[in-house]
Amino acid sequence: MRKAWKAAALAALVFLSSAAVPAAHAEDGEESAPLTGETIYVYNWGEYMADGRDGSLDINTEFTRRTGIQVEYSTFDTNESLYAKLVSGGASYDVIIPSDYMISKMIHEDMLEKLDFSNIPNFQYIDEAYRNLSYDPTNEYSVPYTWGLVGIFYNKQYVTDPVDSWDILWNEKYAGKILMFDNPRDAFGIAQKRLGFSFNSTDEDEWIQAAVLLKEQEPLLQAYVMDQIFNKMESGEAWLAPYYAGDAAILVESNENIGFAIPTEQGTNFFVDAMCIPKGCRNKSGAEAYINFLCEPEIAAANMEYIGYSTPETAAKELLPEEITSNPIYYPPEEIIENSEVFVDLPEETALQLDALWAEVKMGGPGDAVTLIVTLAAFLALYLAIVVYKKVKRRREQ
Repeated sequence: MRKAWKAAALAALVFLSSAAVPAAHAEDGEESAPLTGETIYVYNWGEYMADGRDGSLDINTEFTRRTGIQVEYSTFDTNESLYAKLVSGGASYDVIIPSDYMISKMIHEDMLEKLDFSNIPNFQYIDEAYRNLSYDPTNEYSVPYTWGLVGIFYNKQYVTDPVDSWDILWNEKYAGKILMFDNPRDAFGIAQKRLGFSFNSTDEDEWIQAAVLLKEQEPLLQAYVMDQIFNKMESGEAWLAPYYAGDAAILVESNENIGFAIPTEQGTNFFVDAMCIPKGCRNKSGAEAYINFLCEPEIAAANMEYIGYSTPETAAKELLPEEITSNPIYYPPEEIIENSEVFVDLPEETALQLDALWAEVKMGGPGDAVTLIVTLAAFLALYLAIVVYKKVKRRREQ
């Protein structure tokens, strides 16, 4: 997918189209906008933005060229780590790109700013099918960035069984060569579909059954991973790995030995990742300008051409090469989408059960989970003791 000449052609198209109209904040006749002293902080998934490699358009540099606003860009690897970073107050961001169920959770917890769509006129290009979805039913907090499905990447040289079921991830024949998602919703989701359950079940027993299935799988795994899948699959170190269809742009297109399949009968996850502005952002107007920029069809097409994910904009899709838009990995048949399911924000009681079960799965049993909790409590007590000690010492010195 990342063929330099195609990426370069789209990048050139973007540059020429932007040159035809003066950029925001730029004076007439200037090639680019002067730096304004503004900066926005963007937090996105890894490998999820065209950055100039392989002849692609450098999205963030182009945004700065047009607006004069600098972009401080960093990445996360799971929705849960994004959430933890925001809740901890360890950093402040202007634009984040979480997935559907996490957006819903953040809306419920009042963690997101409502968007001023007068600053995002390019929202007009978002297809109706991707507006007012269950995670943001009033469409006040988010703008879709990409969508896709979850499937299984496999090494054709070593995997001789049909890859048409989630069952293969429990096949002892491939022990030590299987990877699994290192986040609870995706990992449990695969187990739930194998058992015939909904991703969004509130039945305690169904979650326990899924946890038992994941514990049975654990001895067969090489590792729980996220973006580490790329190196492990490309090198042949691992042979089977569930992951997001859009990453076929990296794995399948660059390695003829790697294939991708979706277990169509059992069903899979249909996800939407969307752009949001968290509460406490430093530059809301700059953030909305950035979201608007990413929705511009030429920009969206150049970005999707590089990252490989599916666009929620027909206007952008029409600018992509036919070999992409006709590829069922990126734009699957409607019957596959109809048999997929979206994650939703779970009730608090179910979410707490999921966290506890995930700890058991990762550490081998409830006893280990208790040990971890006790250890963390001890560290917390030690930390608080140190804080109190320093405060007392400071008072004595005054």
